[in-house]
Amino acid sequence: MAAAARSPDLDPARALDLLVTVATLLFANGQTTERTTECVERLATALGFSARVLLRWDEVTVAIENGGGAASTTVEARPVGIEMGKVAAATALIDDFCDHPSAPEPLRSALAQVQAHPPVSLIRFASFAAIGAAALGIIFGAAHLASLIVIAVSAGLGACLRRWIAGWSHNPFAQPLAAALLAGAIGALVVDLQFSSSLQRLVAVCPCMVLVPGPHVLNGTIDLARGRLALGICRVVYASLIIFAICIGLLAGLSFGGTNLPASAPSPPVPLIYDVIAAGAAVAAYGTFFSMPWRMLSVPILIGMFAHGVHWALLAKAGVGLAGGAFIACLIVGAITTPVAERLRLPYAGLAFASVVSLIPGAFLFRMADGLLELVASGGDVSPSLLQATLADGINAFLITLAITLGLILPKMLIGYRFDKRFTGSGRSA
Repeated sequence: MAAAARSPDLDPARALDLLVTVATLLFANGQTTERTTECVERLATALGFSARVLLRWDEVTVAIENGGGAASTTVEARPVGIEMGKVAAATALIDDFCDHPSAPEPLRSALAQVQAHPPVSLIRFASFAAIGAAALGIIFGAAHLASLIVIAVSAGLGACLRRWIAGWSHNPFAQPLAAALLAGAIGALVVDLQFSSSLQRLVAVCPCMVLVPGPHVLNGTIDLARGRLALGICRVVYASLIIFAICIGLLAGLSFGGTNLPASAPSPPVPLIYDVIAAGAAVAAYGTFFSMPWRMLSVPILIGMFAHGVHWALLAKAGVGLAGGAFIACLIVGAITTPVAERLRLPYAGLAFASVVSLIPGAFLFRMADGLLELVASGGDVSPSLLQATLADGINAFLITLAITLGLILPKMLIGYRFDKRFTGSGRSA
């Protein structure tokens, strides 16, 4: 392991401040708990200290010690962001410091610049939100240009609304709630203008699907699998609350026009070439949401296009069900993205979910929520067909979500374990 010799003038307080900065930057921007802890411990060793890192939902605790003294501190931090560019840049700086020992002050300054890096521009953010939602519309059967334009406009306006809210509110649920409310209202307007019910469903649902917090679900599941129950539960609950806010916003927006989500007819078959290209566009959108650098964006796009092609073939040619197809495709994605994330120093959850975003069961989830609302409103007069449709949507949403999660987590736990052993011994960890 290449470790820097600690400067005699580097007291525990200064070292601790640097380590807390690293832990907070990685933890708050989407890195996995395991990699965040390993990165801080490696840097501490390079500074001449041993470190213990404890990550909770709303705080980071770092304790260090060596022969010259010990110190510990706890700072407030919440893992609610996904900034892949920041994580990659910070990890590269730490790797370079550990491999080429030097004074820690340049590292501190460089990390401050990384932390201060602004998010992607509003134009890029809104444009890719529109592209991603329209791409999902193609995947789910939107065959007319008019429908794609309305979907794109709805998602683009929702992205602008999210950025505006982010400027004055730090509530993490306000942005998805407002964007989903707007999408639902536009869906209701489509009904008033007497477009088809299929168009109404896609206009309402596709802009909401780009709001789904998949990386938080994956990070939470990884924590649960590694035995970090408290943090894992918090991550999963946080993601669930965002999904709940999206459902509330969507249904409230639709209620403005006195409508709901219609039961969907089977989607018309989409030619493979259109399906794969649309999947690549959706991946590019999510990579943009997660602030992935342009030079790295092609990686998840290619992975996502390949995986979606496999998914299409499994469903259209092999007769595999939705959940089975999602599981196999995600196994492939997980096996590819685990070493790629290590190599590029990117958060696994962000990279993996961006690659499979086209598989998320958003339509089933939102229709289930709408069906539950109708069941409550019906009182004792429950329609058997409504109950059956709601149950079917819920089961499909659960099984596909479970398939995606397991498909991405299993390769990470199995292949990632080999990387853990390798990097622990060599001193390098992504």
